[in-house]
Amino acid sequence: MQVYLVRHGETASNAARVVQTPDTPLSERGIEQAKRLADRLAGKRAASILCSTLRRATMTAQPLSSVLKVPITLRADLQERNYGDIRGLPYDELDVSILDRDYEPPGGETWREFHHRVDGVWRHMQKRLLETPPDAGECVVVVTHGLVLHSLVSRLLETSHISEVPVGFDNTSVTTVDAKPPWRVEALNCTVHLET
Repeated sequence: MQVYLVRHGETASNAARVVQTPDTPLSERGIEQAKRLADRLAGKRAASILCSTLRRATMTAQPLSSVLKVPITLRADLQERNYGDIRGLPYDELDVSILDRDYEPPGGETWREFHHRVDGVWRHMQKRLLETPPDAGECVVVVTHGLVLHSLVSRLLETSHISEVPVGFDNTSVTTVDAKPPWRVEALNCTVHLET
């Protein structure tokens, strides 16, 4: 079995470099990306689809659910880092980089709080994967956000064979992970389904 870690599709805020709000929907391009992602995974036998509760993630997961014929399990702990009061602001209006290791957004999550949340969801996923019968399916699909993916891949998965883990993951990219210890990343940030 494999785990497919997926970043949501493009939004207008992505394209405009604006700190996203929870209700940001996919753009037309993002909707098309989600359809191509679903086409890529069509024919897979999925055991489950886990998804962030934020709108851009659920919109990405819906075509997958239709094609794979598996319901979506919503999980708030798969949400993007909460940037609090700066959500909705353009990046170029901020006097800091929101990715700085010591940046704590007003009204939002610290890096420590964010990583702690990601650690918790990964512990849940490990337990669930280890308890899943071998004949339950070929894969588990997880639809989430770029910083969640970076936190998982850079800190919790086996990447010794990978030269560099990106901070930014591409929209609807698929990162494939072997679903048993040591949780080895087999493909990183793959967007072959978006190639024309």
